[in-house]
Amino acid sequence: MILCAGNNETFDFATPIGVGLVDSAMSLTRLCLLHKPEFLLFVGSAGSYGEHKIHEIVESKTAANIEIGFLDSRAYTPIDNVVSAQTEEIQDVIVNSSNYITTSEEAMKKFRALGMGIENMEFFSVMRVAQVFGIPAGGVFCVTNYCDTNAHRDFIANHGFAKVLLREHMQEKGMIHG
Repeated sequence: MILCAGNNETFDFATPIGVGLVDSAMSLTRLCLLHKPEFLLFVGSAGSYGEHKIHEIVESKTAANIEIGFLDSRAYTPIDNVVSAQTEEIQDVIVNSSNYITTSEEAMKKFRALGMGIENMEFFSVMRVAQVFGIPAGGVFCVTNYCDTNAHRDFIANHGFAKVLLREHMQEKGMIHG
């Protein structure tokens, strides 16, 4: 099953599950309870913490939920905040998820120092639900912006083309047709 966030990030080949960690987790859980998919593939946009360039396609099977408060030692979590379906010995790009978009270059550098590559609001929820249901999962992302003060402006400017690039990538990989 191919998934996307929804709102302005929809694809005719994907099922929208909602924007952010909570809505996506609730919707995907409902879908899995009704009819457990064999595989989950999330497709969407992402912000880069600096290493990945705008319009770059990034595939991942590893998600994290590291909040900005953690960067300054102002918060901690007792839950496991990294989920991975990666089984190979290669270095996977870690996709960080939060209900907030990073707009600080200082925070962007700290996330990168922690090993985070990109951020997407829903991916951690997708990977966590997949883990609970025992469903193989992954994600395909197109970078629309860097996680700095221009994040929203650049996202708006690049989002339409990112959706085109994602569709082309999915076609090239044989995941969708036409």
